[in-house]
Amino acid sequence: QVQLVESGGGSVQAGGSLRLSCAASGRIFNWYIMGWFRQAPGKEREFVAAITWSGGSTDYGNAVKGRFTISRDNAKNTVYLQMNNLEPEDTAVYYCAIGAGRRPNDYAYWGQGTQVTVSS
Repeated sequence: QVQLVESGGGSVQAGGSLRLSCAASGRIFNWYIMGWFRQAPGKEREFVAAITWSGGSTDYGNAVKGRFTISRDNAKNTVYLQMNNLEPEDTAVYYCAIGAGRRPNDYAYWGQGTQVTVSS
């Protein structure tokens, strides 16, 4: 079993920055991919970024490419999402997950989510 706990959400003005953290515990294997998704009210869950647990390869959704950076600290079993130049459209609940690919259905384990609110 795997547990994921997000933190770091909050409210910020447009142009500001936030860093989200996702602490993982349990049976974590090197082939797991860690992903970040977000979901705004009335919208589908959207792929944000992903990183391989062992190799450090990354992937980003088009909406955040160039503004967000995903990284990981294996010693701490933690994945981070650095979000810069935030826009009101980034307002959503952000979730970390373990799985593969870009689709929510490809991910088996999810955190509880953390709210990010960006005001104009």
